Amino acid sequence: MSSGVPQGFRLAGVYCGVKRNTSKLDLSLVISDRPAVAAGVYTQNRVFAAPVALDRARTPAANIRAVVINSGNANACTGDRGMRDTEKMAAAAAKTCGAKESEALVLSTGIIGAFLPMEKILAGIDQAAAELGASEDHLVSAARGMLTTDTTHKLAGRELKLSGRTIRIAGMAKGAAMIGPNMATMLGLVLTDAPLEVETAQQLLSEIVDATFNCISVDGHMSTNDTVLLLANGAAGGEPLKGEDLAKFRVALLATCSELARSIPADGEGATHLIMLDVEGCATDDAARTIARTVANSALVKTAIAGADPNWGRVVSAAGYAGIEFDPAGVNLSINGYSLYERGAPVEFDAEAVSKAIRDNRDTLIVLTFSEGSQGVRFWTTDLTAEYVRLNADYHT
Repeated sequence: MSSGVPQGFRLAGVYCGVKRNTSKLDLSLVISDRPAVAAGVYTQNRVFAAPVALDRARTPAANIRAVVINSGNANACTGDRGMRDTEKMAAAAAKTCGAKESEALVLSTGIIGAFLPMEKILAGIDQAAAELGASEDHLVSAARGMLTTDTTHKLAGRELKLSGRTIRIAGMAKGAAMIGPNMATMLGLVLTDAPLEVETAQQLLSEIVDATFNCISVDGHMSTNDTVLLLANGAAGGEPLKGEDLAKFRVALLATCSELARSIPADGEGATHLIMLDVEGCATDDAARTIARTVANSALVKTAIAGADPNWGRVVSAAGYAGIEFDPAGVNLSINGYSLYERGAPVEFDAEAVSKAIRDNRDTLIVLTFSEGSQGVRFWTTDLTAEYVRLNADYHT
């Protein structure tokens, strides 16, 4: 669901020559016409890209005016030169709107270990600045400029009324592989014209990322560049959101990020199935997440779904090696509504019917229930196919 561009933001996406394919945009520029509160959540990989280092140092903040994004080159593992190039990108983006260099953020995604073609990048920033606008087409172009192996752009948004004010939220994301819990090669940028305090924005984003982008996986590989940014420029007017208005805004922001997060494994490289994994009845939230992450990243579980094989043993055994204590006799498992395993033992089921339910539907629902408590989590992942192997084997060459 898209609600249009929030007030006070202008966007553009262009092709500047980072990618070989001239039909794919590779640079996006987002400008706030007024200083925006900015919050960020970043990769937990100890090997992180230069843009992550720069953005971490500049967020949370109350004065961000520009975000520049390039795709096709991650600017990761590029040493001091990579950091200097990121700073040059930020300075060029800030210059387009008369801002200070420190008032710009940078996102990069693509191949690791290659230096940015800075002449092309800087020319692309100038080109994007000349094409800035606030239409739906500008929003789509900006979303396209951040893609790598994605098959489609990813947008979501909401519009809501709060104390007489119309508030808009617009989010864009990229990601199709190197996707693992705690984000992974994914970028997310969420814009809103809501007025937010700096601490509130950072707390909101951290909580919501934990419940959305940290609950997806394609291959379990944590990237060097994962970043989700929230920019709130307050152009809708009024005092910073509090109380009931803030609670309603949080619901809308959560819905936007949930939609974006789901769209990433839905576009997983080579995937033929989107798997929704509900883990229920755990003692703690952390226990539920650990079990879900372990099951979601199991190559045997993923290949079973790819082959429409209702092999419940792979799911149950993956839960068993997650490192979480539970009573094996209290475990239940169902796939697409068919009960396969109850109270720690297999039950009779029509294997062909379950196989057909998996084979004939892109969406597969696995529900794994324990008897340890009331905590649960919803996790999204994909199956694992030969096409995934081909795409990633050929990615660099």
